[in-house]
Parts: sequence; C-alpha cells; structure tokens
Amino acid sequence: MGKFFPGEPVSNDQMEGRLGRVGSSPSRLRERVLAQNGILQRHYAIDENQRTTHTNAQMAAAAARDAVARAGLSLKDIPLLVAATSQGDLPLPGFASMVHGELDMPPCEIATLHGICASSVAALRHASLAVGAGEAKRAVCVASEIPSRLLKASRYQAQGYGDQKRIPLETEFLRWMLSDGAGAFLLSDAPGDRGLSLEIESIVLKSYASQYPPCMFVGNKAEVLAKPSVGWLDHASYETAAAAGAINLHQTINLLEDVVRICVNGVFELVEAGKLDPKGIDWWVTHYSSHLFREQACELFARGGMPLPQDRIFTNLYHRGNVGSAAFPLMVEELLASGRLEPGQRLLCIVPESGRFLFGYVVLKVVAPASAPRAAAVKGGAAARPAPASSTTASPAPDIKTSGSPIEEKLVRQLAGVWSNFENRLAQVPIIRKVHDGSMTVEDYRSLLFNLRQQVIDGSRWISRAASNLTSEHFPIRSAFIGHSSDEHRDFEMIERDYASVGGDVGVIRAGRKNIGSEALSEFILSRASRENPFDLIGAMFIIEGLGRRVARKWGERIREQLGLEEMQVSFLMYHSESDDIHFKRLDAAVQSGILTEPIVREIVKTAKVVARLYVLQLEELENF
Repeated sequence: MGKFFPGEPVSNDQMEGRLGRVGSSPSRLRERVLAQNGILQRHYAIDENQRTTHTNAQMAAAAARDAVARAGLSLKDIPLLVAATSQGDLPLPGFASMVHGELDMPPCEIATLHGICASSVAALRHASLAVGAGEAKRAVCVASEIPSRLLKASRYQAQGYGDQKRIPLETEFLRWMLSDGAGAFLLSDAPGDRGLSLEIESIVLKSYASQYPPCMFVGNKAEVLAKPSVGWLDHASYETAAAAGAINLHQTINLLEDVVRICVNGVFELVEAGKLDPKGIDWWVTHYSSHLFREQACELFARGGMPLPQDRIFTNLYHRGNVGSAAFPLMVEELLASGRLEPGQRLLCIVPESGRFLFGYVVLKVVAPASAPRAAAVKGGAAARPAPASSTTASPAPDIKTSGSPIEEKLVRQLAGVWSNFENRLAQVPIIRKVHDGSMTVEDYRSLLFNLRQQVIDGSRWISRAASNLTSEHFPIRSAFIGHSSDEHRDFEMIERDYASVGGDVGVIRAGRKNIGSEALSEFILSRASRENPFDLIGAMFIIEGLGRRVARKWGERIREQLGLEEMQVSFLMYHSESDDIHFKRLDAAVQSGILTEPIVREIVKTAKVVARLYVLQLEELENF
C-alpha cells in the first residue's frame, strides 16, 4: 500500500480560509454540513492564496512510489500502471499517461479509469484481472483526487456570488465535504515476503445509471438533467459556461438517501446469491462521505437482519476527509498499517459512488508473509469471533424486528431487497417524479388523492377477510389483523377531507372508480386473503405499510412545500408516517410467532413482489379507468 497527503492537516476552523471566503461574511452552511459529516480535518493541495501546491498527477505518482518502496521493489519491476480519478489536471491526455510521465520508470502498459469514488474499485479490478491472468506479474493501481481547485472562492465570485447572491445549497454543500489525497495498491501474483498481505477474493461492481439521473456532477443542474444532457462544451465560450455554473461541482442532495439504500441492498443481494457470508467478515471497510450516512446504512443493515458490529466498521473519514476515489485505498492502507489485522481475517470494502449510482464491493483476505507457516493463517480469523447480536438488540428502528432466528433474518433481508427494487420503480413513475422535481400542481395532487381513495377504501376489507381465515391456533395473529383492520377502516375519509381542502368535489371522489392498477391490486390482495391462513399477506402489509412509514411524510412535506399548503391539507400522507409504526409492531409479532417455514418465506416474498409491482401500476395508471 502507498499513500500521499498534501501539506499539513487543515482543521474545520481553517478550511474556509484555505478555500477562500465567498463574500464578506463566513458561510452560513459550513457549520451545518460539518456537524452532519463529522469531518474534523482534511488535506488540500492548494495554499492560503488558493494556489496549487501539488498536481493530481504528482500526488498519484508519490503514492505509487510509496507503495513500490514499501514492497522493497523498484519502479522498473512494474509492468502495469492503472490510475483512477474523477478529474485529471488536463482534459487530455488520460490521467495514467500523466502519472506515468511523473514517474521515473521504463515504458509500461497503462490504463486510465475515469469516474468518481468507485473508479478506484474499477482500477483495482482491471489490475487484478491482468495479474490473475498472468499477463503482468505485478501492477500498481493508484487513485488520486484534487477537488479543492474546483472549490476555491474565486470561481464563485466570478459568477457573481457573494453578499447579495448566495451559492446554491447543492453547490456549496460540496465545498465542506471534499478534500485531496492519493492512495495506491501494489499487486503481485503471490504474497509479499514480509508483513501481511491482502488477497483479493472478489470484486463486484454494479451500476444503476439506467434507473437514476446524475446525482453528483460538474455542470448546471438544469442542463445536465435535460434530455439530451448539455455540458460545458456546449456553451459558446468558456466564459459563458463558467457564468452558467457549467463547471461547478453539484450534488443533488435529495437523491443521497437512495444512494445509501441501494448500496446496502447490494450487500443483501450478494448474501442471497451465496457470494458473501456476513458472518465471515471481520472488518467492514466503508467509504461514506458523512457520518449521517453511516447511521442510515447501519439502520438499513439492521432492518435486513444484518446488524453491523460497530467496533468492526473502519473509516478514516473523520481525520482524512472525503477523498473520493482515493478513499478506498487510503482506508485499506491505514487499517493494514494499524496492526489490528491478523491472518485469516476478511475485509468487506464497500465503495458507493453517488455520481450516477455505481457501487463497488471488494472482499480481501489477510494472509501471512510467503515465508510464514501456513498454520498461522487460522489465528484470529472470522470463525474465532462471536456471532453478531440479533437485530432485536442492535436495530435502532427496524422495519421488522426478529428474534434472531436465521429464517426470520432471511425473510427480512429478502423483503429489504424487494423494497429497494420497489423504490427504484416508484422513482420512475411520472406522478412521483413530479413530487421530487418540484413540478407538482394542485390538479396533480387531486388526481393522486382521487386514485388512492378508491384503493384505500378496500384496505380494511382485505385485512378483515384475512383475519377471518386464520385458524384458531393462530389467534394472536388474528387479533393483530383485526386491530389493523380497525385502524384502517376510516382512512379513506381523511383522503376525502384532503381532496375537498384543495378544491375537489367530495361527491365526485365518492362516486369514483378504481383505475386499472388499483383494480388489479385490490383483487389480488382480496383473493389471497380468501385462503386459509394467508400468512403471505405479511408481504403485502410490508409494502403498503412501508410506504406510509418510510415515504408518505416525504411526499407530504414536498407536496405541501411546492403547493403552499397547510399540514392539514396533506393529513393522510402525514398521518401514516406515524400510525404505520404501530402496524409494524404487529408485523414484528407475526414474524416472531413461529409460523415461518421456507415455503411460507417464499410465499411472503413473492406476494410482496406482486403487491409492489401492482402498487406502482396503480400510480402509473392515474385516470385510466
């Protein structure tokens, strides 16, 4: 491993002086962002006058030299150089060419991997495939970042920002998040002769760019999200591009929760596919840009029956800052150098990239020096560690709590995966896009309420029918279903009041019919409820009540803000975010009741998938009666 950080650490009190103050007053956003991300210090490759002290290629070259020197080798021993970054010093040539030019080494094969955080995982994959195939005996894989040059005050001042005109939140946000540095891996086809080595067991990369718009990018938001996208090169001149904010770093903040959710679900998918055993992981080496996202991820893991041991989550975010693609090698280097690793242990490295939803997962195994006895590899390994606590004790607010049994945890993990896919589909529905992009109208809101009312009125019917078909030995679950039905039976009246408050005619909504999606959803659930012991409806309740618990308040708040409404005019959406907490406690009881078998788990998950798909159809088919 190798590393390079430019200059001395910069504290929170010093950072605005280093990047430059925009206007005469300190930033009002800085303290808020720092309180959330938890970063205490970082490094910048610019000085107090915002002049560059190290180029990106120089930092990468320094990290590469460090890795090679630590291995007792020379640069002439390296036939392959792979370099990753989000932005080189020049638009052209490729970053690896510039890094190679900085190194005093013979001609060699090179490769540039361009992206944001996960580009370092892609670079490691490229290098490991070459070494594993015998095409190169060794390789250096380096990742380096220098965002500070895009964040200095002069760039924003030239666009007219200052005392009278504030930098937009989603642009200024990144000023207090990003920092500079470089990290490197030296790869070989065998363990080193001294010290510990890390064996690459698996690398998985998965992109969701086809399902989500760009989240972090350089550009004007309206132009980047247009179809087709427009970038800085489409402007008449560099000056007009700069004035339009086309070279500003931008983060779409309201998409970040989706980044966390999909990243965690990627781990669940690996577990379900048999590619990862969470009980065999000793260290969770996680790249996250804010402490807030760590808390969100831990809650999601606990919901899926995989509570993470907090003392085994490793990051250097708080004292090194968010170094983008370099964060991955720098975290691994620091953990390896800490003396806390032992042969036989495994690291799961999780590297999400918000750019356009790319996620990297790397499993590394700690191995002894090539000269050490192989028996040493069992000491302190994963098998020697106690099993993690059950989700009943570790989850701060899980959707479904378990008693810790494997079959219960399997169920909630699979349901978490169904939910993630459900939210991905929801994000593509036109009416939900309007909720998120700010284009919702009062007519749209009335249409949403009108269509929801026709399906919601059937809610207590199917729950009551399900309760009546539970046999006597399942009386506790039957009681829970009846209580749920009692809660639901007047919900449609709340929708009618909201509808009338925004200009709708109550007579019209009461005379309304279900759209084709609502019809399919109601008929499917009612048919399932008509069978004896319809335990699979736990899956339906998970989806429908999950909407209320996780999503309803967000929709309600955004609709209220966009349309200038009072909270009482979005009462149905706001109410469910609280009432569905009670409903989930009933789901807890059902899951922990001892009814679960492998066939029942399969049925619950299948029903959850069907209900999720039909609920999306209901929202896609507004006004299609």
